[in-house]
Amino acid sequence: MSNRINHQPVFLLTSQPWRENSLRVEVFSRNYGRVSLLARSARTRGSELRGVLVPFVPVSASWFGKEELKTLHRAEWLGGWAQPRQRNLFSAMYVNELILKLTAPEDPSPKLFDLQYKTLQALCTQPENAADLRHFEWQLLSELGFAPDYQRDDLGRAVQPENFYCVRPEAAVQVWQGSGNLPKDGVIVSGELLLQLGSGSLNAQSDLATALKLTRLLLDFRLPDGIKSRRVLQQLNQFKNQFAA
Repeated sequence: MSNRINHQPVFLLTSQPWRENSLRVEVFSRNYGRVSLLARSARTRGSELRGVLVPFVPVSASWFGKEELKTLHRAEWLGGWAQPRQRNLFSAMYVNELILKLTAPEDPSPKLFDLQYKTLQALCTQPENAADLRHFEWQLLSELGFAPDYQRDDLGRAVQPENFYCVRPEAAVQVWQGSGNLPKDGVIVSGELLLQLGSGSLNAQSDLATALKLTRLLLDFRLPDGIKSRRVLQQLNQFKNQFAA
């Protein structure tokens, strides 16, 4: 990586205090992947960085340094949309957590950045986003090489929308004949759903419940320790149900 990077679009992933008045932040940038930055004096009252380093909105960042922890010397808000609210806030946290946990440091991926941009924009501006989240999960897994081929089965035959297939982690999809016990380590999905996931054409009429089972299976295989934002949302839903009872 070059010693000095200027005006790079990024999303803030995490932020934590560093020493007396600074912040250590993790960002996902379009052309340089995930980068660790030290924002000196960012917690002081007069700092120009204090109101700019916020998550879920695009920021232009400039930094320098050859070590793993670079020094942030300028950040500007690029505008675009307001912060997500209510359930969409946890969904946005979930998107950033997946980027943080699944991507390697300083591994450029403009496609993933554009996908993150599109997904966070939808979460911040639209009330219903289930299809956007499933598309994000599948494309993230595909870009990182963790999703199976959605176009061909284990015998090299083209996936047919009218057929059903068994999908397992780290395995080619197999035609499901509808007999025998359901696999414990797999999900049965229609060929139509596989093709919709792969082409990014999911919509409100798609089988989003099965799409969730599929992406969750593949993500849980890669993240056996779980996803913090998902657990927080599940706990909130439990509290909500208890109060409603």
